[in-house]
Amino acid sequence: MNYIIAIDQSTSSTKAMLFDEQCRMLERANVDHHQYYPQTGWVEHDAEEIYQNMVEAIRILLEERGERNKEERGERREERTYSLCLTNQRETAVVWNRLTGKPISRAVVWQDTRGAELCRQLREAGKTGVVMEKSGLLIDPNFSASGVKWLLDHVEGAREQAERGELLMGTIDTWLIWKLTGGKTFATDTTNASRTMLFNIHTMQWDDELLALFDIPRTMLPEVLPCDAIYGETTVEGLFPTPIMIAGVLGDSHGALVGQMCFKEGMGKVTYGTGSSVMVNIGETPLPAPEGLVTSVGFSALGHHYYGYEGNIYSTGATLKWIADQLKMVNHPAEMEAEAVSVADSGGVYIVPAFSGLGAPWWQSDVKGAVFGLTFATTKAHFLRAALESIGYQIKDLIDVMTRATGAALQEICADGGPTKNRFLMQFQADLLDTPVVCTEVEDASALGAVIMNGFARKVWTRFEDVVPLRKVTQVIQPQAPASTQSCYEGWCRAVEQLIRK
Repeated sequence: MNYIIAIDQSTSSTKAMLFDEQCRMLERANVDHHQYYPQTGWVEHDAEEIYQNMVEAIRILLEERGERNKEERGERREERTYSLCLTNQRETAVVWNRLTGKPISRAVVWQDTRGAELCRQLREAGKTGVVMEKSGLLIDPNFSASGVKWLLDHVEGAREQAERGELLMGTIDTWLIWKLTGGKTFATDTTNASRTMLFNIHTMQWDDELLALFDIPRTMLPEVLPCDAIYGETTVEGLFPTPIMIAGVLGDSHGALVGQMCFKEGMGKVTYGTGSSVMVNIGETPLPAPEGLVTSVGFSALGHHYYGYEGNIYSTGATLKWIADQLKMVNHPAEMEAEAVSVADSGGVYIVPAFSGLGAPWWQSDVKGAVFGLTFATTKAHFLRAALESIGYQIKDLIDVMTRATGAALQEICADGGPTKNRFLMQFQADLLDTPVVCTEVEDASALGAVIMNGFARKVWTRFEDVVPLRKVTQVIQPQAPASTQSCYEGWCRAVEQLIRK
């Protein structure tokens, strides 16, 4: 049996999933990591912890599979072959010393806003056009460059080490691959590169002008490879007696685009995670994005580059986790659905979850979260329903921008991520958009996308048409009450406008 271990390194945890070559997920293991908030607007991760958690997740996965094989058919380990693929939280930046192998600080997470002042200065200096033209991105601290510059300027000795060529930088995929290969492979893929604000999506190279804007030495940057490349070999800290291949790498939202089989121009998906991403395949030409959106490399495979329009929302699943972990209103986000459906509506309550500012299409990095419409009649159920509804509203914000730009309504939305299990949210989303929401069998479409790229790299499949039949739809949620949600959405827009005016 040929097995594929898919690593999905997300903002909140590291998942290891075992797939076969029919894209069936057989086992999974999950290890959470700590979130650090040292100052208002700062969000950090421990890159070393993430690496160790990945190794631990793979160990648990192999252990569980070994026990299951003993029970089911007595398959011996030597009868199984493995390869590894990777999808990851994007934009989160790690800077480490190539000599010691140690990060110079905690990783700056994509939600972190410490680069907001630098981004403001660049916008005021008239750099928006050149950054958008070359990288496809808006100048925003969400993307990696401003966080890396902040580390070089504020960590003692970092700028001098960087100038001597001693420091490396990368998104989480680059760090994990470097660690897995013992420093032999220093590389990223085109999708992660396109989210740094340093990559030219037309030339598909690191751009000297963008590097100069952020004062980042080129020596710090990894090699950029296609998503379906082979990235080296690893024993995963001795878990495998002989090295296994690392093949297939892409950012999580791009992984979901591939996992939902959005290979054709005009196909799109919504990923519900810590934050959320709406991405539409626009083909092989990097067209300028409509206002409020960005253009990124959608995926690179089979010798071609495909681009996508994308809008990113900072806090969707993170809002639910905040309510459970910080406010202690529920023990787990899964409990929120029962509360939400116990009331007819949110009672006029709107939660605008701008914990790290507002992402697309608003791009207001300096605002803070707020709750509107509280009265003495407000109950916990109203509050929890408003939190779930905030996810649907933010998705609609993006879809409306995309449909206005294309001039055509979406036929359907492919949805993935943990919150797709919430039936209330999925129905609310279908009603808001007046569009069917299609959920597929694999909850973790990002991991499936990495598996598909692994298969392309190993020549298991040689055409997109080879994998399309493997997509299995579990449910299609049809809109039932689109008219009744329109006035609710108007209230959301008024709440956002009040927050921005402040």
